[in-house]
Amino acid sequence: MAIYIGFDSSTQGLTAVAIDVRGGVREVVFAEVLNFDAGWPEYGTHHGVVPSDDPLVALAPPLVWVDALERMMGELARGVDLSSVRAIAGSAQQHGSVYLARGATAMLGSLDPGRALADQLRPLLSRAMSPIWRDASTTTECREIAAAMGGAQAVASLTGSRPFERFTGPQVRRFATREPDAYARTERIHLVSSFLCSLVVGASAPLDPGDASGMNLMDLAARQWSDAALDATAPGLRDRLPPIVPSDRIVGRLAPYWRQRYGWPDVAVTVWSGDNPCSLIGTGLVRPGTVAVSLGTSDTVFGVMAAPSVDTSGTGHVFGAPTGEYMGLTCFQNGSLARERIRDLYGLDWDGFSRALASTPAGNRGRVLLPWFEPEITPLVLTPGVRRFDLAPDDVGGNVRGVVEGQMLALARHSSWMGVEIATIRATGGAAVNRDLLTVMADVFDADVYQCDTRNSAALGAALRAWHADAGASRRPRGWDDIVRGFTDPLASSRVVPDPSRVAVYRTLRARHAACELAALGA
Repeated sequence: MAIYIGFDSSTQGLTAVAIDVRGGVREVVFAEVLNFDAGWPEYGTHHGVVPSDDPLVALAPPLVWVDALERMMGELARGVDLSSVRAIAGSAQQHGSVYLARGATAMLGSLDPGRALADQLRPLLSRAMSPIWRDASTTTECREIAAAMGGAQAVASLTGSRPFERFTGPQVRRFATREPDAYARTERIHLVSSFLCSLVVGASAPLDPGDASGMNLMDLAARQWSDAALDATAPGLRDRLPPIVPSDRIVGRLAPYWRQRYGWPDVAVTVWSGDNPCSLIGTGLVRPGTVAVSLGTSDTVFGVMAAPSVDTSGTGHVFGAPTGEYMGLTCFQNGSLARERIRDLYGLDWDGFSRALASTPAGNRGRVLLPWFEPEITPLVLTPGVRRFDLAPDDVGGNVRGVVEGQMLALARHSSWMGVEIATIRATGGAAVNRDLLTVMADVFDADVYQCDTRNSAALGAALRAWHADAGASRRPRGWDDIVRGFTDPLASSRVVPDPSRVAVYRTLRARHAACELAALGA
């Protein structure tokens, strides 16, 4: 038996997946999710974020991620044959950052197995709260970085994205300029992925290009830190960042803390990555062509790109891919939370939501809803609020269809920059179980849609990355097509085929949606 474990620390919870790949067997033997709000109410989070009066601010306590990791390591020790575990890898929400004070790195290797991890880490933080991907408070810093580097397009050409409010570089600049004393006390700035990996190996862990490219700090072509970006962001930043290593690098062994506290064996640990690059693997997207749409806390559309093609509109992103290529991605903050807001507004459950969607005609009679309940990433909307066009607020079916069509049309329109001729979509995330929603997706994109047989694509992708790295390190390399086979095959029975008559309706509605969006943005 050979077991590989993948973690995913998302916005709202921590998932762990264990896969067994012995012989011809390929199966998931463990899958568990720990919700931050429910498991640790003492941190006061709501959907994984500490509530704020400022809609642009989104902070989370890094110690809740630590507590969840510790509990999950205990659950795995009880639920998995540890003697068969070969390697561990992880995924985490991109763009979130953790700030460790001077001396913290040296302490990671000498943590006391007789004490809870969070209690020992609390005094090691130079910043008690972590800005995460939903934080949009750095518009000023983005403008300053762009000005220093020759403009937003110059930044995008170098790093894969224009200076972006939710990216880590602008967040670091905001911290360094507004809290210079705390920044001076900071020894290491980690992403969520490298922070958690550091706890697993008991040493400061590096980053991989997939996660590092979501910072506005990495030279996309060189896959190393850019001096120009670092200098434009904060003084002394290079010394505070982890190094960048290839995505298949084994970066250490499981720390003594876990072996002594929970009885884990000596296990290899692969560099962790961001949730988007890991989901690329977890949905089987290891070659250009097919794209995936993830319907989660945020909605994202992404796929493999052989070469980086930067979005000139400034809404899309290019990241490093674990395959060694690139991934194109467009993200929308108002994903599942927007659908939930509409559901709750009209007192529906999900079955009622689906019935209301199915009972309203495709195209919604030309009525458009832009579901910007929270500040939006794509397009950039800093002042939240739902925008309705020819749609009455008390029309239940119209608003249900409006939120779904508004999201699908935005996904299709704002991903065209990738230049991919989309024939097939793999749908993942919690909302991918809703066939009525997937019908709208198929018709809007004019593409076949398949459900992926997992809601844990990022954690599964991390486990598959652990296997791929271990195979390479053991001099028994396996190609990516072989690695993902049997784990990421879409459900053939779930195929949703676009209807030509509805495709025509959405082709017309797409232009109206674009016009409504421009009007709402004041363009």
